[in-house]
Amino acid sequence: MHDEPLDPFHGDPTDPAADLGALDGEEFDELTQQERQDLMDDLGELEVFQVLLGPRGIRGLVIDCQDCQEPHYFDWDLLRGNLRHLLDSGRPRVHEPAYDPDPERYVSWEYARGYADAVDDMAEGMDEPTS
Repeated sequence: MHDEPLDPFHGDPTDPAADLGALDGEEFDELTQQERQDLMDDLGELEVFQVLLGPRGIRGLVIDCQDCQEPHYFDWDLLRGNLRHLLDSGRPRVHEPAYDPDPERYVSWEYARGYADAVDDMAEGMDEPTS
């Protein structure tokens, strides 16, 4: 099972995108242990967000892109695949804005975190004995 579409050029020595990293001049250092841990934490949070918000009709997260100054809408599986790719390769994926997403179906990472914290606080309050 894959979290992302299969690369039709995977393993192909004539992959037309193979040298794109070299062309854009971007060099990526190996991820630090802290960066790896942060990505693992993000993946864990993402799972919680999907469990809590998916049944409420939320399809994923919206992230404001610093490069193009546009919001990017990521479904749960695509964002998870992007984070795993970064964790595995140390390089972010090339991104494009989603085609005609419904912004009402996406929330920010901060909103999702606040929602998860509120649910957690409510659950803790239910565990406390009343006097």
